[in-house]
Amino acid sequence: MSVRRRAPRSIGALVPSTSGAVESTVATGARPGFVSWSTRPLQLEGSAHIAALVGMIALALLGGILVARNRYEEPASLAAGPETHHEEFVTDRERVRQLLRENGGRMKQSSIVDSVDWSKAKVSRLLADLEEDEQITKLRLGRENLVCLPGHEPTASKSPEQVNDD
Repeated sequence: MSVRRRAPRSIGALVPSTSGAVESTVATGARPGFVSWSTRPLQLEGSAHIAALVGMIALALLGGILVARNRYEEPASLAAGPETHHEEFVTDRERVRQLLRENGGRMKQSSIVDSVDWSKAKVSRLLADLEEDEQITKLRLGRENLVCLPGHEPTASKSPEQVNDD
């Protein structure tokens, strides 16, 4: 008696595909060498290229929308506060004179340095230029300078002729 071995029908058979990869099929009566439609991979030729192209188009559209949105929003935000931009264009010299006017016409130089975001050296150079142009007066008080607008100097600092002229 000869013993024949048969592969059970529930075990998958290996079948070569057109792409060279090996696919498995469930042996439910399928013929050897035939791959049923339900077990084929759902991949069309060139679909990776099509997916990449669709992705690039989607990114280009999204980028265009974002650029357009930013261009249309920017002018509206600039029109909202024209007064704040006017203050930004005040010169350094005018900023110092404005500080002095706000503080009664005189301030210590160290207070000016604390009030602005400039270095001590910049404030010192700026005050020297203003004093040279006779827009301010600097008085030495011990180790500090008192910076005054013209006409706001303390009376003790004036000569007797200047006191009588006022």
